[in-house]
Amino acid sequence: MTTTVERPWVQEMVVVHRIFRRESRNLAESVAACPAGDTARAALLTGLARDYVEGLHHHHTGEDDLLWPKLLARVDLDAETVLRMEQQHHVVAEGLEDVGRCLAAWERGAGEAERAALVEALRRHREQLLVHLDDEERHILPLVAEHITAAEWAELGERGLANTPKNKLLFLLGAMLEDATPEETARFLGLLPLPARILWHTVGKRSYAKRMREVRV
Repeated sequence: MTTTVERPWVQEMVVVHRIFRRESRNLAESVAACPAGDTARAALLTGLARDYVEGLHHHHTGEDDLLWPKLLARVDLDAETVLRMEQQHHVVAEGLEDVGRCLAAWERGAGEAERAALVEALRRHREQLLVHLDDEERHILPLVAEHITAAEWAELGERGLANTPKNKLLFLLGAMLEDATPEETARFLGLLPLPARILWHTVGKRSYAKRMREVRV
């Protein structure tokens, strides 16, 4: 008797990647448009940028801890591809450290020179990030679909939720659903308990839209 192993829904990763693709672009544009000396707006954008940096950091460390070791143990010819992902994570992490340093300098006085340095760091980070995300979606997700079980894949999502402060969970859901297709939206909402779905529709959706109006150009 053949046992069928449930395979992961890898499109979930594509939806998560959309957040980082979108927000890496929006952050650079919003910072570039911030008037010199506007410390109130700089503080607002800095808070969003730090949420972004923390979210991407946790996303990548989850893969480092839970995904790459499993794939390396199960693939032979594609091991070089997995190792390339690890190296790309190092490059992205260094870029995020640069963004963090520039954020701290810009936040203090919203100076013009500090703004220019931050915009350059954000744009450089985005270039590095897109190389990685494109590579991962093209080469790693097919390996995940073949070699990782649905239960193992779910561990990544559970780790991400555990690393997200409870008061930011609705915001994270809004970020995931912003560019999701109707089918993707239905799948994500279907995973939530009824009280969480009600909270999203009654509070979360409006709260997310309000914050996005505040921070985007």
